[in-house]
Amino acid sequence: MVQLGAGSGSRKGEKPVERSDAADVERTVRAVLRDVLGLSEERVEAFTEATPLFGSLPELDSMAVAGLLTELEDRLGIVIEDDEVDGELLESFGSLLEFAWNKTLI
Repeated sequence: MVQLGAGSGSRKGEKPVERSDAADVERTVRAVLRDVLGLSEERVEAFTEATPLFGSLPELDSMAVAGLLTELEDRLGIVIEDDEVDGELLESFGSLLEFAWNKTLI
C-alpha cells in the first residue's frame, strides 16, 4: 500500500494515511478541523455527514478556509487545485470527507 503524507504531514503522533484506510482519512479530517478551527474534540466527534460547515460554523470564515485546505494537503499528502475549491466542498462534513477521500485515491 502506498502511504500518503510520509515525512511531510504527520503531526502529533499521527501516522501517515494509507490510501485504502477510510477511517484514517476521517480521523485526519476531524483532527484538521479541530486543530485549525480550535474546536473541541467532543464537538468535532459529534459531526455527522450532514453537519453543515461553511456558513454554519463561525470559526470557518474565508481566512480559515485557506488554512484548513493547506493543512489537509500537508497531513494527507494531497494537492488541492484552486479550481477544485467551491461552495459544495465545504457545504457539509460529508462533502469535505468525500473530497478528501477521493483525493487520496488519486
